[in-house]
Amino acid sequence: MQVSETLNEGLKREIKVVIPKEDLQSKLGERLEDAKGKVQLKGFRPGKVPVGHLRKMYGKSFMAEIVNEILNETPRSLLSERGEKSATQPEIDMTEDEKEAEKVLTGDADFEFSMKYEIIPPIEVKDFSSIKVTREVVDIPDEEVEEQVKRIAQSAVEYTSKKGKAENGDRVTMDYVGKVDGEAFEGGTDTDANLVLGSGQFIPGFEEQLVGKKAGDETQVKVTFPEDYGAAHLAGKEATFDVTIKDVASAGEIVIDDELATKLGIESAERLREVVREQIESQYGSMTRQKVKRQLLDALDEEYKFDSPSKLVDAEFNNIWAQISNDLQEAGKTFEDEDTTEDEAREEYMRLAERRVRLGLVLSEIGEQAGVTVSEQELQQAVMNQVRQYPGQEQQVFEFFKKNPDAVANLRAPIFEEKTVDHLLEQVSVTDKTVSKEELMADDEEETAEAKPAKKKAAPKKAAAKKDDAATDAEKPAKKAAPKKKKAEEASE
Repeated sequence: MQVSETLNEGLKREIKVVIPKEDLQSKLGERLEDAKGKVQLKGFRPGKVPVGHLRKMYGKSFMAEIVNEILNETPRSLLSERGEKSATQPEIDMTEDEKEAEKVLTGDADFEFSMKYEIIPPIEVKDFSSIKVTREVVDIPDEEVEEQVKRIAQSAVEYTSKKGKAENGDRVTMDYVGKVDGEAFEGGTDTDANLVLGSGQFIPGFEEQLVGKKAGDETQVKVTFPEDYGAAHLAGKEATFDVTIKDVASAGEIVIDDELATKLGIESAERLREVVREQIESQYGSMTRQKVKRQLLDALDEEYKFDSPSKLVDAEFNNIWAQISNDLQEAGKTFEDEDTTEDEAREEYMRLAERRVRLGLVLSEIGEQAGVTVSEQELQQAVMNQVRQYPGQEQQVFEFFKKNPDAVANLRAPIFEEKTVDHLLEQVSVTDKTVSKEELMADDEEETAEAKPAKKKAAPKKAAAKKDDAATDAEKPAKKAAPKKKKAEEASE
């Protein structure tokens, strides 16, 4: 095998490989000798088929197998010999001329091909002891726990139908049809809908107009959708809702006791409060983790500056851009609505893509050198977490992962990354700082460049849809953990 480097420019490499026809014929001869003792042909005793006859019958197909084996094995062995890591699967170029290909298959010509690839640049893992991060923590007051427990108790309260007019705190059961300019709109109709008056669940101004109504009443509610309403085609528009009140019910007394806890599947009220506190701590803990992780990534971003493989960056940018475009389309907005232009947005998200790829490579190298591994048990747990996202369709999703090993392998990246972050947090200087929940939840101004346009809902029930959280720049480049579709059958896409 003759190997020559034809391109070495930045991270780009191109290698020309020539397999002399003599080597091909030698490999073919070995394959024919091996087949001689195995092939059974009519008119020949076992093991007595002439090699020349076998060559005539199977020569081309055997040579095609040899060529494929060379194409599969050579890139890997050459990269190993050169001490290089390819960012993506090397691109193979070989002749498309049928006559030349025929000569290779008959062993009358050398087999030539080239492999093009980008290398992952060498990354020298540095000392992390100089990196300092602040971990913001919230002391959760008993009042907040009690407030959350009361909300839970309120959601479990029993309602009793009553005669007379509805008041704030009462639950009304109703049918309604929403119209804009006299035409019913999608998502504006419902039957047997329950609404607790004063809960703020519906559009501002809606619930107030039902106070004083009683079962059997038919009324028309007039409202104006907020300017920032989730569905762009409804934002700021006046609407009417034809409402039929079917029932008015008053809430029972809110009691927080062991009986309530038992109804919720918890042994006691004391344990209920403990569970609620744990849930709140978990929520705040996730925010704390994200902020610490961002500080860590920002520090790594400053420490590690190098060119990233363009193919990885392009793939990551395409993923980001597809999501941005989809979000804008669903929201019915343009880049101008987001106070930017398409060119400016492309430039900004290309920088984000480059950062993600570079940090992904850095974390990968740090994790490998630290001996970070992902166990089979952790992968299986990740699969089960994905399965649970599709209630009632668990078996279908499980079968998807069972039939698609690559989908399971993709779950490894985020687990590996989080374990690498854990390793780093043991190496850097971490200072705890007690903050209020408002301070913890405050948006980081630096995240605005990574924030995705708001993904809006077209339902009329909520006052306004919230913006998606900022994209996490710690994601592995061009890797997705699992399908996020609503239907399990779509997972196979």
